[in-house]
Amino acid sequence: MGKNLIQQRRGKGSSTYRAPSFRYKAKVNHNKLTGETVKGQILDIIKCSGHSAPLIQVAYDNGEQAWIIAPEGVRVGETIESGPECRAKTGNTLPLKNIPEGTPVYNIESSPGDGGKFVRTSGTAAKIVGKTRAGITIILPSSKQKLFNPECRACIGVIAGGGRLEKPFLKAGNKYHAMRAKNKLYPHVCGVSMNAVAHPFGSGSSHTKGRPTQAGKHAPPGRKVGSLSPKRTGHKR
Repeated sequence: MGKNLIQQRRGKGSSTYRAPSFRYKAKVNHNKLTGETVKGQILDIIKCSGHSAPLIQVAYDNGEQAWIIAPEGVRVGETIESGPECRAKTGNTLPLKNIPEGTPVYNIESSPGDGGKFVRTSGTAAKIVGKTRAGITIILPSSKQKLFNPECRACIGVIAGGGRLEKPFLKAGNKYHAMRAKNKLYPHVCGVSMNAVAHPFGSGSSHTKGRPTQAGKHAPPGRKVGSLSPKRTGHKR
């Protein structure tokens, strides 16, 4: 009998592949969507194992506290604002419709009030490139352009912690412990290096695939590896 592929075992939800969220310091969110402009003070800057960037703890005037991703250039004791009427200053949170074009932003909401879903990695920032009736066009760090609801909020600035990838790990053990902190599977092994019981491309004493890498549309889950249902290309005969 065979066994589930690695990606199938991860999706099952067993404790082996569950993220150690009990070690994370806090959940990153914008403050609650009230429609009013509130001021807040930065109480602390911390490192959380679940995030690649440092986090800042903000206490707002209305009694609410929130953890947000730290931008470059902020310090403890500094005042930041959140709301539709605040300035486009580093660390402030505004709706996209109130942010000038060309401004670097991060932690962009996918829908108004969800707390932020896009651009949350250290050293990254997106840029507003256009405003139309259809929505706000933003160019993401991947160079892809995406349309957002004008009511979605975002933070101003570039996320702190840039240059993280420039420092080499040097040893496989260092990389293993860094991945282990977020429960990422490491090392990654390609299918042709596995045994036949672990992957459809496995078996054989060489690094050659023993079967076609294109899985059909109606292939069963254990066969869905390689190029999944590739589109028809080339000359139509």
